[in-house]
Amino acid sequence: TVMRNHADYTRRWYQVGKLETALYEKLRVQRWKGKMPTYHPTLFDPRVHSWDEIAQAMCQAELVHETIALLSFLPIAAGLRFGAYPVFIVTSVLSAGYDLLFVMMQRYNRQRIMVLLERKRTSSACAR
Repeated sequence: TVMRNHADYTRRWYQVGKLETALYEKLRVQRWKGKMPTYHPTLFDPRVHSWDEIAQAMCQAELVHETIALLSFLPIAAGLRFGAYPVFIVTSVLSAGYDLLFVMMQRYNRQRIMVLLERKRTSSACAR
């Protein structure tokens, strides 16, 4: 892991806008996100890591899945050698779509964690 699960989740790339939030609600991400497999569940376990660390790991996971989604279109170039472009196009689109489900899940969950972190910061600032 190049980033070692450290990322600045306040950067613009990781921010979720209102339209994106509405899309996630429309797609009912909350209903299906728990059914998705997790490669390394302990990275996202609040009993093992702080919410801040989990948010950073989510950023790295998002970047990995975005990269895989982009790279899933490379096999289309094999159509030059083998023909059958429709097969390569369909499998590439399906593969990218599957990885984008993980991106949506990471962004949806991270936004919720950001709200939690902000509440903690606000409550600790008020307690002083």
